[in-house]
Amino acid sequence: MPPAKRLTRTRNIGIIAHIDAGKTTVTERILFYSGRVHKMGEVHNGEATMDWMLEEKERGITITSAVTSCDWRGHAINIIDTPGHVDFTIEVERSLRVLDGAIGVFCAVGGVEPQSETVWHQADRYKVPKIAFINKMDRVGADFPRAVEMIKERLGALPLVLQIPWGVEDNFKGVIDLIKMKAILWEDETLGSQFDEIPVPSEMGEEVSQFRELLLETLADKDDTITEKYLAEEEIEIQELNRAIREATINLDLVPVFCGSALRNKGVQPLLNGIIDYLPSPVDIPPIVGIVPSSGKKESRPPEAKGPFSALAFKVMMDQGRKMTYVRVYSGTVKTSEPVYNPSKKRKEKLARLLKMHSNKRERIHEASAGDIVAAMGLKLTTTGDTLCSEENPILLEPMLFNEPVITVAVEPKKVQDHDRLLGALGKLTDEDPTFRFKIDEETGQTVISGMGELHLEIIVGRLKRDFSVETNQGKPQVVYRETVTGVADHEEVFQREIAGQQHIAGVKLEVSPLPRGIGNRFVDRCRNPELTEEFLAAIRQGISEAEIGGVLMGYPVIDVQTCLLDVQIKETFSDEMAFKVASTMAFRNACRNAAPLLLEPIMKAEILVPEDFTGDVISDLNARQSKIEQVAAKGPIQVLTASIPLSKMFGYSTALRSVSQGRGTFTMQFSHYDRV
Repeated sequence: MPPAKRLTRTRNIGIIAHIDAGKTTVTERILFYSGRVHKMGEVHNGEATMDWMLEEKERGITITSAVTSCDWRGHAINIIDTPGHVDFTIEVERSLRVLDGAIGVFCAVGGVEPQSETVWHQADRYKVPKIAFINKMDRVGADFPRAVEMIKERLGALPLVLQIPWGVEDNFKGVIDLIKMKAILWEDETLGSQFDEIPVPSEMGEEVSQFRELLLETLADKDDTITEKYLAEEEIEIQELNRAIREATINLDLVPVFCGSALRNKGVQPLLNGIIDYLPSPVDIPPIVGIVPSSGKKESRPPEAKGPFSALAFKVMMDQGRKMTYVRVYSGTVKTSEPVYNPSKKRKEKLARLLKMHSNKRERIHEASAGDIVAAMGLKLTTTGDTLCSEENPILLEPMLFNEPVITVAVEPKKVQDHDRLLGALGKLTDEDPTFRFKIDEETGQTVISGMGELHLEIIVGRLKRDFSVETNQGKPQVVYRETVTGVADHEEVFQREIAGQQHIAGVKLEVSPLPRGIGNRFVDRCRNPELTEEFLAAIRQGISEAEIGGVLMGYPVIDVQTCLLDVQIKETFSDEMAFKVASTMAFRNACRNAAPLLLEPIMKAEILVPEDFTGDVISDLNARQSKIEQVAAKGPIQVLTASIPLSKMFGYSTALRSVSQGRGTFTMQFSHYDRV
């Protein structure tokens, strides 16, 4: 097949939705009906093709986005099945960055659920054309019109209903196709592989006419040809309708809506037809734009197999200890063992192998060209979001943005000898997941891991044990408090000791007083003793600095304290730097004890975004956490709350916020200042 024709017959799509809407089940049916697999695996049995990780099989949820491909009507469809849980939003983010189209799957009972909103708006940000599939029409409480209305209200999209359900709940038989004006009835004996197109049942005639009229009205608003024929009451051909729907979908003007029940094997083949008919090929979307590193000028790369090579690495995975990088090729062609250039790292890399992926199974290929999504082995330096191109024609594509982690947990290996292995494993997991971080806290010595939520970190800890054989203990990280003084006090300390037959004598008189919060520590020399040398003064300052590292209450660092040197006692031949250092340390500690010492805790500045309906519940929860709410501002239908909250009260807050806001609230936080406990 000529490269240009191959491109027009390629679809790169993702399946996005809230957790448990049925994304993986829909993908499983697509693979079965297209002949890619010969047995349908069920999520609830832990047998789904796309949920290949052990954690996914056990929990019955998708954790990592999996890539596969199939053929339908002579077209190649590359599919990425994404997770629905909010903790793994990064998987959706990086998938949408490289996809040309998406299918939003909605539960007929739940409609547009919170995470559906999040992933839909992510797709909007990347200008990804979408079609909607309202799943689970056989469930008790299924409500098709309500689900369509929610798409309009919550997502701000214009739904174009192309199918309506034939019956609901236990009576769900099939769908009515409003383009062909036919009823589609699936045969249960063939697991839904066979279906019949029959005339629309008479009892549904009126409802079908209303929906058909609405379809034509909506299309007439978007397409001049349809407008003319609609107003003239002429017959509109199926090909004309499909052309108008395709153009409006690619232009993001509307969202075609399909329905069915993937688990009951109904409605999937028309959805496959919709992917081919309405979602774009790589040539239907604007060419990718990047920056030429040498000049800083923008340059576009059309999706042509013979053009200069450019690709984006959108995912890194550790595969049996080796690094595997998922790549979307935007232009040109690359072959196995060819060198490629990484302009982000300014280094050349070599593609050892190219693989076509089917979930965790792979097939070796010799080349990849524009429009392909493949996995590459041998890219040692490339990380998520890096550009790959030819050295002769370098280009830097827009990097990917990642959310900052919002929850932290301290981990330690159960066996001391596993400490280095733990750090090595955490380093590999960080390469794989840009929303996962780890650091060694200098003040507590703890290894602290950070992620997007408690489930995210739970999965990480599980993988440490399974994939890297490192068992760990977890606990909340220690909050690093600070100490200060609230009063003014002075103390004179005389150090006199014989060490190794030598007398050491020094006297120091200090005064400590509080400073405003955030000023830091300050040293003032008010000593008028002419015998005080620069060396002795430096030793006194060093002794005070060392004493400030550990306070008198609980040993935490001392902040916002002014220390004045009032006087010194010097004995000739017996006074030395060591004696002054020790004397100043003791004087500082004793002065602090007499100056009403106080424990300070870190206060975080948090910004919470929540729909208006939940503002009261969120404020009540914040008040229970001893927060100070500084501002409540409206941003469209969303309320933005700014608050100061003690860090010790923020552990588990991401889970609590989801609970009080039905999963629709998000927050960010950063360190603000220290204040009294």
